[in-house]
Amino acid sequence: MITIPYLTALSTHFSYGLLFAFGQFRDFFRKIFDWWNASNLQGYAPICLGLEDFYIRRLYLRIQDCFRRSICSPPDAWFDVVERVSNDNNKTLNRTTKVSRCLNLGSYNYLGFAASDEYWTPRVIESLKRFSASTCSTRVDGGTTTLHSELEVCVANFVGKPPAIVFGMGYVTNSAILPVLIGKGGLISSDSLNHKSIVNGARGSGSTIRVFQHNTPSHLEKVLREHIAEGQPRTHRPWKKIIVVVEGIYSMEGELCQLPEIVAICKKYKAYVYLDEAHSIGAVGRFGRGVCELLGVDAADVKIMMGTFTKSFGSCGGYIAGSKELIEYLKYTCPAHLYATSISPPAAQQIISSIKVILGEDGSSRGAQKLAQIRENSNFFRSELQQMGFEVLGDNDSPVMPIMLYNPAKILAFSRECLKQKVAAVTVAFPATPLLLARARICISAAHSRDDLIKALEVISEVGDLVGIKYFPAEPNKEQLEANRVKLE
Repeated sequence: MITIPYLTALSTHFSYGLLFAFGQFRDFFRKIFDWWNASNLQGYAPICLGLEDFYIRRLYLRIQDCFRRSICSPPDAWFDVVERVSNDNNKTLNRTTKVSRCLNLGSYNYLGFAASDEYWTPRVIESLKRFSASTCSTRVDGGTTTLHSELEVCVANFVGKPPAIVFGMGYVTNSAILPVLIGKGGLISSDSLNHKSIVNGARGSGSTIRVFQHNTPSHLEKVLREHIAEGQPRTHRPWKKIIVVVEGIYSMEGELCQLPEIVAICKKYKAYVYLDEAHSIGAVGRFGRGVCELLGVDAADVKIMMGTFTKSFGSCGGYIAGSKELIEYLKYTCPAHLYATSISPPAAQQIISSIKVILGEDGSSRGAQKLAQIRENSNFFRSELQQMGFEVLGDNDSPVMPIMLYNPAKILAFSRECLKQKVAAVTVAFPATPLLLARARICISAAHSRDDLIKALEVISEVGDLVGIKYFPAEPNKEQLEANRVKLE
């Protein structure tokens, strides 16, 4: 639970209130001009309507240069950001031919597999020549190659489940699977900060959804106990099925799921655990096997394991791993398997090669080195940010580090000032976060060197002082403490 400092909350509310008031004032005159200049669509309801449309026009477009930046190189530790210009006060942005070489603190390239390499790159190119860029078919027609079968075996072995099934898109994995697993008469208990793909999947299932407080096992138990006692709405019959949905690492908070406690509660109330490991698989754990390995949870206790390949494996797509009965059922019922084009063969080969490197099956120790490096980099960077006085969310070992900004003016100031100093950081605002909880989300990679991290810290510290987002007093470093001791002696 994030507690906003009083003065920060007051200034943030005032800023949004001012923007809202001026926006409404401008919309009032816009309606008058629209009345004089009647369009051909007179009589139609506005296609874009509501507060979301107002937010986009009056707030988002003012700072849209901080978002959707184009790059023209691999998303490695450093990448090339395409410069853009606007001639109409940020309503439209036009790309230029100029590029800036920037330190990449925004991509999900946790283990550095997104860059070219002597091991996986030739294999991906060979798969492209052999299978082409796309199968142009669904898995049940002509879209299953030998690579897809090998990938599913590889993923199942890696996460510790008997079989697995893969899909071409991570978002669809959640949004298409949940409606197949549960329907009317079922109960989904979902963490309040679960990803939008989980939210949409749960809503599309038609089941009853009850949200529990973020990462709070005690409240989860209270929700389950109350609703099991009450039963289904109106009829009060027992629930046909109960699924508890959580994430391994929460993408906007950087927090590790309290999985051991949640698994124990689900066992007690006979509920299935659905674990989304999009940001944790490959990134945490001694061998990169995710939060189950990191927190000492038996994979058999997690009935449905979901993950994506877009973060730690430098590719695209998602997977579901579970029992043999579950995977066979999904192959006959899941629309993402039956109707969507299968994952691209080169992308599948990239994942296979990445997993082999992680497990050391490439004949080297690079996988173990990458896992050690991502842990060391993440914990070092988080510790330094906290010592500087930033409000940093998340837990140790997590490569996701949100720095709280709060005020809307600080979103654009932080993003633009960092970019001026060749550091590309992602800022996140509504609707991805609650309106008052804007933040900068730092993603650390094993590809970052210590010099890269020190440069990033220097820039972020300087920008933090300029923008005013160091909400806590800075801790004195060891050199300052030693100097003070010498003076006292």
